[in-house]
Amino acid sequence: MALETLPSSDFSNFIIYDTISATPFSSYEYSSETSLLLEENRVKHHEHDPALVTRKRQCGEPEAVGQRRNFAVQGRKKRRRKTRICKSKEEAETQRMTHITVERNRRKQMNEHLAVLRSLMPESYVQRGDQASIVGGAIEFVKELEHLMQSLEAKKFQLLHQGVALTSTEEDKAISNSMIMTPPFANFFVHPQYTWSLAHKYTSSSETAAAAIADIEVTLIETHANLRILTRRSPRKLSKLVAGFQALFLTILHLNVTTMDPLVLFSISTKVEEGCQLGSVDDIATAVHNLLRMIDDEASLCC
Repeated sequence: MALETLPSSDFSNFIIYDTISATPFSSYEYSSETSLLLEENRVKHHEHDPALVTRKRQCGEPEAVGQRRNFAVQGRKKRRRKTRICKSKEEAETQRMTHITVERNRRKQMNEHLAVLRSLMPESYVQRGDQASIVGGAIEFVKELEHLMQSLEAKKFQLLHQGVALTSTEEDKAISNSMIMTPPFANFFVHPQYTWSLAHKYTSSSETAAAAIADIEVTLIETHANLRILTRRSPRKLSKLVAGFQALFLTILHLNVTTMDPLVLFSISTKVEEGCQLGSVDDIATAVHNLLRMIDDEASLCC
């Protein structure tokens, strides 16, 4: 390379020549190439910067195609293909016909049972012949029969008391006394949660059974609860009990009342509403027992 001597006034403007290719090399071209190299280095540095990569992922910027393919290959899971059971047309048709036959037999048996159930009830309990009307009428008829049995139980207990005074022999008096010792309506309680008059029959050492003020038995099927309550008679106890059931979100569907001085037996069919906080038979029995205790306390204060 050769540098020509220039005057001092022209020293700022000079040109460098390449002796081999004789191409001019200006300061402008040098600056452009340098800026291009710096831009490439900056891009490479940003691609390997973890903070920038995270920011791009959060902003949803697309990554390189090769990286996306690698991630897809690494994250891909092998799925086992389920073996398909290939059925022939004959097997499929046989299965369909079997299902139709089973369903037809089930409907036939259901219709026969409904017909028998309708024949056992009085016409007044079945207004229409559809399935819902027959089942609803059967429920009402069973409740009516239950009430009749409870009334007959009360009359039987009263007749036994009267028969003791009329018996002449000691053997007859002993038999009558043994029958009277059985508490009234005992046959209607199978597994009560609270025992009061039945305490000698159902022995229990729990404090709740000892402090019970009523015989309470609750059965729960899905959202329907059936209660039997044997307690002492008191004024307006039934109305207060109905109001208490409404406060507990228990809607009364059917109610039977059988009285035998000084006792009263309630047979109540209820529906558990959505807002009810009582989820088991023990919870319902405890709530009803507390309700009866409050009613008895109010009655004692009024007296």
